[in-house]
Amino acid sequence: MTRRLWLAVVVMVIVVIVGWLYLSGWHATAEKYPSVGTKLSHTDQVARGSYLVKAGNCMACHTARGQPAFAGGRLLPTNFGQFYTPNITPDKSTGIGNWSVDDFWRALHDGIGRDGRLLYPAFPYTEYTKVSRADADAMFAYLQSVAPVSLANREHALSFPFNWRPLLLVWRSLFFSAQLYEDDAGHTAQWNRGAYLVQGLGHCTSCHTERNLLGASTGLALAGAEMDELNWFATSLIADNQSGHASMPTDQLQQRLQQGMAQQGRVYGPMAEVVKESLQYLSDADLLAMVLYLRSQQVNTPLGEFDKPGQRELAETMYRGEKVYTSHCKQCHQADGTGKSPAYPALPGSRLVNLASTTNLTRILLNGGFSPATQYNPQPYGMPPFAQLLSSQEIADVASYVRNSWGNQGSLLIAAEVDRYRGQASH
Repeated sequence: MTRRLWLAVVVMVIVVIVGWLYLSGWHATAEKYPSVGTKLSHTDQVARGSYLVKAGNCMACHTARGQPAFAGGRLLPTNFGQFYTPNITPDKSTGIGNWSVDDFWRALHDGIGRDGRLLYPAFPYTEYTKVSRADADAMFAYLQSVAPVSLANREHALSFPFNWRPLLLVWRSLFFSAQLYEDDAGHTAQWNRGAYLVQGLGHCTSCHTERNLLGASTGLALAGAEMDELNWFATSLIADNQSGHASMPTDQLQQRLQQGMAQQGRVYGPMAEVVKESLQYLSDADLLAMVLYLRSQQVNTPLGEFDKPGQRELAETMYRGEKVYTSHCKQCHQADGTGKSPAYPALPGSRLVNLASTTNLTRILLNGGFSPATQYNPQPYGMPPFAQLLSSQEIADVASYVRNSWGNQGSLLIAAEVDRYRGQASH
């Protein structure tokens, strides 16, 4: 027997042993947390489920562009390959029309499909596990009420060995434990509501927490992370000099989450979709609870160290960058960078401009910056893309210029950094 075959056998044995140990300790949570029914009418149950599905941002992932709502098929690119979201309409052949309420609960709480297969954590059951049984039942009631769509699910296209599903037994034994959210007696009901939404339905850690090489969220929760698969940076929600959650007035922060833009900041990229598809529909009470919870988690951490350029290099870059800024940016953002609210954001002190990560700034300069259209702000202002107008060197120069003007202090960009994002569509 070859060495490679022996290694494969050993790995399979380890997987079987770990899987047996893991599953032997797993309880049928549908029995542990049975459906208790509800005093709500069916109509009210469906309405509540509709609200919770929006809070969970389910439509954004389970709706492909140009396809009916919840019919699946949306591509989720990852470092392990391409995932395609499933159809969750009540179609009996291709959707979840044959699922029971217990089947849905196991998927949300345990990450186990109706057929018993372990689900990949691209579906954020690692966060949804904290959702209460009553809320899960309401979500299921709503999803069973939407129009069924016959659209076959597409197989994932994952690299080896990640396409070998039994390995999920090892992953789950290391990184996942099914657990409901439990109220913290040391905090108010409002704080706990915010924590429940942020940690559970909102699954904020999915983007805003660093992942390890195996894709598990093992970094400091909500401390920010590079989203390599989308080429965006999810800023820290707990470092005030990145999020501004502690210093920003409560109403401004709530407005930013609800409308995508406020006097002291706006959202772009993947977060714009979260606002558009989810946060704008949340009640003022729930948004306020999330704001207060996030503010309670604040810490003050450095934006990041960088090698300061020499005086000659800085002067040459600033000279070139100022020329680009004067020709293409000054008309909107003003000579002193103060802009004009709400159309043109101010650049001095901007957290987007001053972040150690230049990912978001570069993407916006290349592809434009667009806040989400919401019921509160149906026609938001946007910044045009400059990818076709400016060279990578010019983009790098003007970014370096705004990062080192009007009191800003940041690293200098180089053209090669900009080249990395050329051709990447804005998500």
